[in-house]
Amino acid sequence: MRIVITECDHDSFDREHEVTDPAGAELVLTQSRSAAELIANVAGADGILVQYAEITAEVMDALPSLRVIGRYGVGVDSVDVAAATERGIAVCNVPDYGTESVSDHAIGLTLATARGIPRLDRGMRDGSFDLVAVRPLYQTSGRVFGIVGMGLIGTATARKAAGLGYEVLGHDIAAEPGSDAFHGFPLVSLDELLERSHVVSLHTPLNESTRSLIGARELAAMRTDAILVNTSRGGVVDTGALVAALSSGSIRGAAIDVHETEPLPPDHPLMGFDSVVLTPHLAWYTEESYDELKRRTVANVVDVCAGRAPRDIVNPEVLGAPGRNAACAVAAPAVRATTATPAALPTGA
Repeated sequence: MRIVITECDHDSFDREHEVTDPAGAELVLTQSRSAAELIANVAGADGILVQYAEITAEVMDALPSLRVIGRYGVGVDSVDVAAATERGIAVCNVPDYGTESVSDHAIGLTLATARGIPRLDRGMRDGSFDLVAVRPLYQTSGRVFGIVGMGLIGTATARKAAGLGYEVLGHDIAAEPGSDAFHGFPLVSLDELLERSHVVSLHTPLNESTRSLIGARELAAMRTDAILVNTSRGGVVDTGALVAALSSGSIRGAAIDVHETEPLPPDHPLMGFDSVVLTPHLAWYTEESYDELKRRTVANVVDVCAGRAPRDIVNPEVLGAPGRNAACAVAAPAVRATTATPAALPTGA
């Protein structure tokens, strides 16, 4: 079986080789910068590993041997899943990795922004030794922490926020209509959550129903002392509307790890606000989550190519269907992700 990495900014692929080599699979790293380059680089592959590349119907049609697409991450918004399903191509992700890492980062961003820590640090480096620039500051007890998207990461964030003394409110479209609680936390409408919360933390996937979920109307509904935290996907927030809200002072600040354009341009308007804390799409990263992501992503692809059901698949209906999803020529022993300590820090996933 031939497995090709379409593009990836990780600095080592030893963990992938620890999965593919015992399975007798050929693993090839490419750095494709366009659809045409990707098609040329991936020709003849049974499976591909994707970080950021857009895998469209046109790309799939140009790769007749392709049986499985594995994405490094939770979201699959860069893959046309419907087109893959129509063509019998399995789409795999790692939906439950990084839960603790992302929720840790969401809490860290919240506290850094609410306490004005980056601004105070910059002030001290410039010779200032007072807190005038960050007043007023509030304790967490008595403040309301609103979570939009109460999945694995949202629920983990809720647990940690409650542990800090926040009153937690949740909103999730997956909750049963009329429910007043979800995963043990009070459930409210989005409008009520925005109206009451001092922190609004986003944990939703990016799809057509969540694109620009937080726009001008929603930002106007938030408290003037509220902070918006986004560790989900950049497209969930209308960035132009956020810039306008920060400029007018209609919300207090924001903490953003994910951006509509990545990397964020150095002259982007968000860079000019002292009330904004920015990180470069790294909420997912810890030593533990990095190792798990890499091993499980490639293990899913090897399993599909070997004719086995993978641990994680977005479109399970393609399994067992005739067509491309037939087992690859080389059968391999069952692959299971294991844990090891990664040696180096990647720049993102």
